[in-house]
Amino acid sequence: MSSDAVSADRKKIGKSDRTLSPEQAAVAEMVAMAKDKGLDLTGPDGLLKLFTKNVLETALNEELTEHLGHEKNRADSGRDSANVRNGSRPKTVISDAAGAIEITVPRDREGTFEPRIVRKRQRRLGSVDEVVLSLYAKGLTTGEISAHFAEIYGASVSTDTISRITDTVVREMEDWRNRPLDSVYAAIFIDAVVVKVRDGQVANQPVYAAIGVTVDGRKDVLGLWMGTGGEGAKFWLSVLMDLKNRGITDVFFCVCDGLKGLPDSVASVWPHTIVQTCIVHLIRNTFRLVPRQKWDEVKKDIKPIYTAPNPDAALAALDDLDEKWGKQYRAMIRLWRNAWEEFTPFLSYDVEIRKVLCSTNAIESLNARYRRAVRARGHFPNEQAALKCLYLVTRSLDPTGAGRTRWTIRWKPVLDAFAITFGDRWPDAETY
Repeated sequence: MSSDAVSADRKKIGKSDRTLSPEQAAVAEMVAMAKDKGLDLTGPDGLLKLFTKNVLETALNEELTEHLGHEKNRADSGRDSANVRNGSRPKTVISDAAGAIEITVPRDREGTFEPRIVRKRQRRLGSVDEVVLSLYAKGLTTGEISAHFAEIYGASVSTDTISRITDTVVREMEDWRNRPLDSVYAAIFIDAVVVKVRDGQVANQPVYAAIGVTVDGRKDVLGLWMGTGGEGAKFWLSVLMDLKNRGITDVFFCVCDGLKGLPDSVASVWPHTIVQTCIVHLIRNTFRLVPRQKWDEVKKDIKPIYTAPNPDAALAALDDLDEKWGKQYRAMIRLWRNAWEEFTPFLSYDVEIRKVLCSTNAIESLNARYRRAVRARGHFPNEQAALKCLYLVTRSLDPTGAGRTRWTIRWKPVLDAFAITFGDRWPDAETY
C-alpha cells in the first residue's frame, strides 16, 4: 500500500472517529491494510500472523539498535566500537495464536547481539509450552497434541519436542512433592485413584493422594504417590510417614474410605488423630450386600443411623436395623459394627462440623478431575508419565505450585469449633 493511500486511510479514520487512541488508530490502519490486500483477520495467513511478524521484527531491530548504540547507517565515526549491522537471517517461530511465523532476525558483525524477545535457538513463543502442558493435563498423548497444533495453528510441533516440554515439569513436580508442610492440620482427607500403566503389559496401579485443611482454612494438595498392586494400608503407612517427615506433627482428623488396617496406620504415625470413615463409602458398600430390589427399603432404615443426634441414638438405630434385617443380611450388619468406632466420631459435633467430616468429598472433586484425565488418556507408558499428568492437573488448579487449591470459607465455623474443642493442641494464630 502506498504512503498516499495510508494517509488517506488515516484521514478517513480521523473523520469517522476522532476519539480513537493512537493504539486504536494503528490497529484500524492495519485492518484497513489487510482488507486492501484481501487478508483474513485470523487464520494461517491472516492479519494476526502479519501483525505478530511486524511486532517481532520491529522489536528485534530496536534491541539491536540499543545493543550497537546507533540507528542503521547513523554510526558515529568517532565511536570506540566498529561493530555494525551485518544483514539478517530467516527464522521460523511458533506461536499458539498465529501458528508458524517466518521472521528475519538482524545480525551484528561481531556476533555479540543476544536478542531477548526471540532468543537464540528459541523456536516457540511465550505460552506454547503452557498450551502443551495444559493439553497433557487433560489426558492427550504427545501424538494427539502434535496433531492439535497442526490442525488448529498450522504449526509442526514434533512428539519429541512435546515430550521435552512435559519433561521440564519433572524437577518442579519433585520439588512440589518434597516441599515442607505446616506442622498442624485440622483435617487430612486421603484417597487413591486407579490408573492404567503399561509396564510390559497394561495393569492397574493406585495413585495415592492427600488433601490437608490448615488451621486457617486453606486446602492444600499435600502430594501424589504411585503405588503398586491394589490400595493397601501398608503403603498408606509409608505415605503418612512421608507427610510426618515433611513437617506435620499433629492432625486432628483423618478422613478415609474405611480401608481395613488404615486406622492402625494412622495411629502409629499420629497417635492422637481421630480417624473418620466416609459415610458415603459405607452406604455404598451397604448396597453391595443387599439385593437391588431392597435398596429403597434399606436406605430408609439406615438413614436414622448417620443422621442420629449422638452416638447413642445411632447405636439404637443400628440395633433396630439388626432386628429387622440381621437374619437375612448378616454381612450388612457386620459391616456397620466393624466400622462403628471409625464411623461415630463425627456424631459428637454440630451440623457444620458433620458436613465436612462425614465424607471424603473434599478430595473427591480432585479425584474427579484426575479420573477425567485418566479416561481421556486410557493408559500411560510408565509411572512417571502418569504422575506428570496428575501433577499437571493439580498444577492447573494451583498455578503457584504450592499445592493450594482455594480458600474454603465453609471451614471457618468448623475451625472455630475446633479451636475450642482442641484448645490445648490448637496452634497459636500468630504462628500462622
